[in-house]
Amino acid sequence: MTSAASPGSGSQSQTLSRGIQALELLAEAETPLSIAELSVGLGVHRSIAYRILRTLEAHSLVMRDDAGRVSAAPGLAALARGVSRDLQSASLPELTVLANELAMTAFIAVWDQHDCVTLVTVEPRHSRTALVQRPGTRHSFTAGAPGIAIQSAVSEEHWNRLAPGQPYREEAKLARQRGYATSHSEVIEGVGSVAVPVQVPGQLPASLSVVYFGPGKDDAGIGARLIESVRQIEAQLH
Repeated sequence: MTSAASPGSGSQSQTLSRGIQALELLAEAETPLSIAELSVGLGVHRSIAYRILRTLEAHSLVMRDDAGRVSAAPGLAALARGVSRDLQSASLPELTVLANELAMTAFIAVWDQHDCVTLVTVEPRHSRTALVQRPGTRHSFTAGAPGIAIQSAVSEEHWNRLAPGQPYREEAKLARQRGYATSHSEVIEGVGSVAVPVQVPGQLPASLSVVYFGPGKDDAGIGARLIESVRQIEAQLH
């Protein structure tokens, strides 16, 4: 759970920071939160949590149900549409085709400071066993195919300048050679992933990924299929 910023945290706006933390808490929560739960998560008195809530409500970023419990509101979706808008527009048709063709959840992950973050995701229409991959989900560069694929899009020397202190994985070197990355049981036991880097003009690289349960998948075949989709996406971005 996200912790509240300390009062002396540099030159940051504490009020703004708490508002953003409230949105992060609501985005991570499986169910709507009460004011009491929100105040505990923020580490502030209920009266302060309530003022933050009222401000976010005024901007349609949160909403309350009949019981007064708080959840994220559609206004957040409007903000999210502006994030890497071209990449979202170019990738959504390919994600939809891939998800239904492979019966796997397909998603785009983008570089965000020390992690990569799911930008947009599509689940297969007729599969009850597909993994749920929510937009906003964070992936460490130390585990999982999305981060390996993003690493593989830059040289080790360039990576060390972009992300000092974060190791350049051996798996990224292999992915750089074959064009796709794989991981198995690194993030969740029994879950595999295949990912391919996406070059976005003027931005840090992203990755196109699919995730699946269990062993025995044709990762090489999946990787080749993802490479085809990435070529289509990149053609629209250039």
